[in-house]
Amino acid sequence: MPKSSKKKKEKAVDFSKAKLKLGKGKQLPSNAVDTSFKARSIVLPTQSIAIEKDATIPTTRRKQSFDDLVSLMKHYNANTRKDAILSFRELFELHPDTVESSMTILLGACVRLIGDEDAGVRKTLLSFLSWLLPLVSKEDLIPHVPLLILFTTSAQTHIYPEIRIDAVRFLNLFLEIVPESVVDGWTQGNSGHGKRVLEGYLGILSAGTKYGDTEGELKATSTASVVLSSQSKLIVLKSLSAFLTHAVSQQLRLSNHATSNLDPAAVPLPTWFLAPSFRSTRPFFAYQRLFRPESVDRQPQLDAEHPRDDFICMPNFATDPLATAWSLNDLSELSLAQTESLTHLNSNTSSLIHLARTLYSTLLASYLDSAPIVFSPSANPPEAELNLLTVTARIMKTLYGSILQDRFSLSHAEEETLCDELSTLLGYMTGYFPFRPARREIKVEHAFQDLNIIYCELTALLVLVSFRRPSGDISRKARFPTSRSTAFFSHVKYEGKLTLQAGLVRTYVTSLLQGEDHSGAQISRPLIPTMYIALLPTIWALLNQPKESHTRSQGEAPTDTVLSAMLDQAIKTTSKSAVKALTVEFIARILLLETESDYCGHFDVRNTGEQEKFREWILHLPKTLWEIGPHNLATSEIVIKSLLRLLQRGSIMIKHEEIIGLQTRLTPFFMITHPVRGRLPGPFTKIPTSSLLIRRLAVDLVVTILSVSTRSEGEERENLMIAVGSAVSGTPEEGYWQQLVTATGLS
Repeated sequence: MPKSSKKKKEKAVDFSKAKLKLGKGKQLPSNAVDTSFKARSIVLPTQSIAIEKDATIPTTRRKQSFDDLVSLMKHYNANTRKDAILSFRELFELHPDTVESSMTILLGACVRLIGDEDAGVRKTLLSFLSWLLPLVSKEDLIPHVPLLILFTTSAQTHIYPEIRIDAVRFLNLFLEIVPESVVDGWTQGNSGHGKRVLEGYLGILSAGTKYGDTEGELKATSTASVVLSSQSKLIVLKSLSAFLTHAVSQQLRLSNHATSNLDPAAVPLPTWFLAPSFRSTRPFFAYQRLFRPESVDRQPQLDAEHPRDDFICMPNFATDPLATAWSLNDLSELSLAQTESLTHLNSNTSSLIHLARTLYSTLLASYLDSAPIVFSPSANPPEAELNLLTVTARIMKTLYGSILQDRFSLSHAEEETLCDELSTLLGYMTGYFPFRPARREIKVEHAFQDLNIIYCELTALLVLVSFRRPSGDISRKARFPTSRSTAFFSHVKYEGKLTLQAGLVRTYVTSLLQGEDHSGAQISRPLIPTMYIALLPTIWALLNQPKESHTRSQGEAPTDTVLSAMLDQAIKTTSKSAVKALTVEFIARILLLETESDYCGHFDVRNTGEQEKFREWILHLPKTLWEIGPHNLATSEIVIKSLLRLLQRGSIMIKHEEIIGLQTRLTPFFMITHPVRGRLPGPFTKIPTSSLLIRRLAVDLVVTILSVSTRSEGEERENLMIAVGSAVSGTPEEGYWQQLVTATGLS
């Protein structure tokens, strides 16, 4: 029965009619054929058989030419744009000769991707430009820099924070390659893109102020209230620190035309901190030029008719012919150039003051956020927080250091405000000084030592401005007392706190010069040139303090210990050290201060109690000269000039015993007397004859020593003359030596 009912249902299906439902279309038959179709167009312009390809056009391995890649830079797909950038590098690696000719079109296509919304594209572009731009000469790259900076500053104000941070990374690259073009125009009233770059930094940091407005309340530059992470803030502050460093260094280069002809990479010795110890700027500029490197490209001449009129102790006048004397017009041009540089320097100070006011709250907040983590006694700080605090301190040093170095162009109100701000910042740092890591780790120890030195620099700035000269024309001697001890100064605020800070710095600097380290390092970090230069203002501020201005607290090193440690460090520094030339010039300069009639500082070499150590330092210089030989001519020039200037000025540290010691110690520099091999040429003969200045300065030094010595010093005097005569025999200096001997009556 069930079986028959099932068959009936199956037969009924074949003849049943489907019921129509509302809203449903008519169903198609099961045997209906679909005849619909779709068509798509394929465009292959580069594969057309009607176009003949040029086989000489450079292409990548995928047969893509430069024009093909440029068109792909505008593709809607991010991966395609990224592949195009990578293909550009492949193309230029295969065909490096096409780089310079393609720069205009290439950079025009690349700059549009600086603000690309895809992070992978921006990262790939940054990597590509980091590889490409160093390959291009600076002369060919500078014309394209405005375009690069224009799109980068536009990306600095992008709505997305990650694009703004990546724009800062592009600025870091440009600051490494063409820093002058990036910072150009950063001050008010100057043309260039530097001002836009600086405003971009402030906008990202939410530091407020439309940078051009120097008066009135600070106004926000952006309505965006994005809180940066520690890592992002570190990127921005590090880039801002590099920007300010290049801007300030460019400013100093414009005001300082003295460059070394012997060693362009030599680090110059700063002297700005000595300027307040002179009654006027004119004698200070003359004092500055005492060690200025010079070039000699003329054959020296002496006046044969009036030999006594030539002062042989001054090498400039001894080596220059009378026909090349400076005219009044030359001196006028020199004065105008110096005046213009000073005016430019003062105009930039107002921009730095406004920037310091703008960034003060940002720097203070950054320090307060990082300090508890960085100076934790239980564990070493994370790398991001440590670097953030370090770069914050460097920006403080750059801003306040640059302003207060030129403090005599400031009004009393401006100086007081800046000192209050700096004193507040230092007050938060004093509780942790000297900074020590919780655990010994070389990288962290070096970072803490850098922080210690920055703290010393900032404290030295306050010490140097803690005594202010009277306002008015500082170039008139009538407004200054003639006695150093009665010089008029006025104290700034926070004297008690500053005395405490100076005492802590004195102890730290003394231990650092003695080879000790309070940062907890396993092995003390040797002083490098930049570190030694950073310590010089601090050393001078401690040496030049009046005796009555500070009281010694428990555990604090006395002022005389700083001088003793400095002299010991200078004597122990090896001749091959990069710091040697700096130590020689600095000590020679402070010895020469007592020979300056316009010097009005508190430091007096006659009252230091270190006369014997000073004389030991003087007598070790010939040994240094012998050890250097022809290997470091810049250091040799500094050593010879130091001895020459001390002898010319009649330094109280060079007496009869020192003259005999210098004669004995200088003889091996020209000729060595060996017990077995006899007389051998000294290091002087190995100095290249092309280095005329060094060779003539050495001869001038010998003649100066012989001129101030007495003839009773027969043996030492005779040995030195024989050694010099033998060393210059057959050289261009032979005639010069004979003229000097005849002119001074040494023969």
